[in-house]
Amino acid sequence: MTKKRIFGAWLALALLSGAPGFGRPAQAQDLTLSLEDSILKALKNNLNVAAEVINPGLASATVSQARQMYTPTVQIDLTGNRYEQLSTWSLQQTGTYVNRSTSTSASVAQRIPFGGTLQASLSYDYSKNNQLFQSYNPSYTSRLNFVLTQPLLKNFGWTVSRREIIVAQNNFEVSRSQFKSVLIDTVYAVEAAYWNLVYSIENLKTLGQALESGRDLLAKTKREVQVGTKAPIEVLNAEATVARREADILQAEALVKRNQDQLRTLLNLSVEPADLGQSVVPADRPEYKPFAITLEEAYAIALAHRPDLETAKTAIETKKVNFHVAKNQRLPQLDLQVVKASPGISGQQFIYDPANPFGEPIPGDPGSAGDAFRDSFKFLYNNWTAGLTLTIPFGDLVGKANYTYAKLDLEQAQARLNSQEQQIFLEVSDAVRTLETAAKAVDAYRIARELAEKQLEAEMKKLNVGMSTNYFVLTYQDALASARSMEMRALVDYNVALANIAKVTGSTLDRRGITLGDYIR
Repeated sequence: MTKKRIFGAWLALALLSGAPGFGRPAQAQDLTLSLEDSILKALKNNLNVAAEVINPGLASATVSQARQMYTPTVQIDLTGNRYEQLSTWSLQQTGTYVNRSTSTSASVAQRIPFGGTLQASLSYDYSKNNQLFQSYNPSYTSRLNFVLTQPLLKNFGWTVSRREIIVAQNNFEVSRSQFKSVLIDTVYAVEAAYWNLVYSIENLKTLGQALESGRDLLAKTKREVQVGTKAPIEVLNAEATVARREADILQAEALVKRNQDQLRTLLNLSVEPADLGQSVVPADRPEYKPFAITLEEAYAIALAHRPDLETAKTAIETKKVNFHVAKNQRLPQLDLQVVKASPGISGQQFIYDPANPFGEPIPGDPGSAGDAFRDSFKFLYNNWTAGLTLTIPFGDLVGKANYTYAKLDLEQAQARLNSQEQQIFLEVSDAVRTLETAAKAVDAYRIARELAEKQLEAEMKKLNVGMSTNYFVLTYQDALASARSMEMRALVDYNVALANIAKVTGSTLDRRGITLGDYIR
């Protein structure tokens, strides 16, 4: 009667779980994933990866913004003027003096790599008035200027002038390294969660097998008690063991669901109600693939590939630039300015008789604006201006404070780098030892499982001939279940240790053929 009730309960549960609206939704199907599929899905959908991938783009935009400082700037000015007033002296026309003029200029300025600026400008002026004794009226005046301004002490130098660009480029490299760290951490987290899910599922299967074995032994014992070949106490032992194993099953099922939820979170799977009943089923099983690496080899790889170490080194390069700039800013300011000017003038020319300069002038060449421009570009006149400006600060407390801060900041970063390298050595050495231990544990627990199988087999033979009791058989069943679980745990730990070796050496992405170019454009 008891068996019928149990069977009926299992049948009802199966019908309810398969019917729409009861248990799992009818449309929810198990999602079977290999480890490789899980990693690719996580790198594509993981929220941490999605958030971190934006940072290199922001840093790249900052680099472009910093490079804008070397983009030439063009300035165009256009002004018009009309001026009139009452004539105030005899050389002006009687009545009202009127002057009309326009002024136009265009200039191109370019910063040069060592901190200076180079400017080229072309100006044009037109003027016409009613004033007497003008050599050109109207007049067209053009002027071609080249101006070089170059600091020689303070603000001089390739590094000083390009500081914003260098810092922006370093920040971009830091963002790439940090994104690489996120990818490595994500891959490792997926591998660990995947193999832990595999273990929990296999452990559940092992406990299920142990439960079935216990139930079979319990049924056999009850029959033997009924025919009088076993004492009733044997039934109590079997029932207690079965009850304990059923409790173990409940805990194992909870562990499976918890590990599934952890993997689902890493993969950012849908949390819609229709998908919550979908189980993630691993398609891969852990294998033992011998992998040997020495501590020296692993540490050398870590020093060359760890993204956090790359971040620290790049930060030091930025601090070196800041220190160099702070040191430069303590120098006196000595600026050189060199100007090359080429003027040109044309217009309606009036020629006055030297013997009678107040006589009526003779109109000459009418001239044009083009003539003025041609004269400017011919460099007919040798006009140069050169000068030096020296500025010496007194006290300069801000400069000294900035220099001291930059120096200490650089020294602190270098000290932290040394400390970080020591920490990496500890992580690598611990990972190598863990891998070696895990490799040995795989073989040891395999042998333990084989021996547990033989022990149980021998004890069952003894039980069948009446030379043993249920207590010993149940004990050996528990020992076999534990040995199988521990063997699977050792295989999982070994594969997780392999993933950890790749993580602490920074070789995860290379080992799996993942490049930043797949995510950063």
